Amino acid sequence: MEDTIKVISETPLFGGLSAEQLEKIKRIAVAKTYDRGQPVFWEGDEGTGFYIVVIGKVKVYKVSPEGKEQILHIYGPGQPFGEVPVFTGDLFPASAQAVMKSRLLYFPRQGFIDLISANPSLALNMLAVLSVRLRQFTVQVENLSLKEVPGRLATYLIYLTREQESTATVDLPLSKGQLASLLGTIPETLSRIFNKMSSQGLIDVQGSQIHLLQLEGLEELAINGRLGEEQGRP
Repeated sequence: MEDTIKVISETPLFGGLSAEQLEKIKRIAVAKTYDRGQPVFWEGDEGTGFYIVVIGKVKVYKVSPEGKEQILHIYGPGQPFGEVPVFTGDLFPASAQAVMKSRLLYFPRQGFIDLISANPSLALNMLAVLSVRLRQFTVQVENLSLKEVPGRLATYLIYLTREQESTATVDLPLSKGQLASLLGTIPETLSRIFNKMSSQGLIDVQGSQIHLLQLEGLEELAINGRLGEEQGRP
């Protein structure tokens, strides 16, 4: 279980805690494994606890009454999700599903609340994580409502440069179909935009690897949201 302590200690939620506190957190953690496509929880399920990704990736998403899926986030190793019900005691507001074989740590709500009562610094860390999450949602809503799809894609690629600490090449952490859902479009439109950005020399697409040839051009596209002949198109 040494890797459990490592994962916990490297998660922002538990940053700065003592070895003794980390050990207490480990004691309530439950290791769970999910196959690709297996649901972690459904929207409307009771929020009995939250999760941290150890290995793999999990998507959190909502489905419209018409059956259209909108991905809200993709979480990878070290990232927590499903935290809100820990405080509110409400139902999960969205669904979660493993997008590849994944190992997660599950933290039961009551056990974690007991730890927070004994360790107030945990509450401060969780508030910080939730504040960052709120900011991410704000940016996502702004992108979906105010920017056209090329601008959304450029914004996402720039986001990946920060997350992966690379300004030359980024790896897409999800399939292009899932990326289309994340950006609020359809795969055909996304493919067309990838091709247009490639033809204009902004990027070079090699499978899941995207080589960023003109970072300044991508930053400009992220701001104005339009790409050449895409002007005037929704």
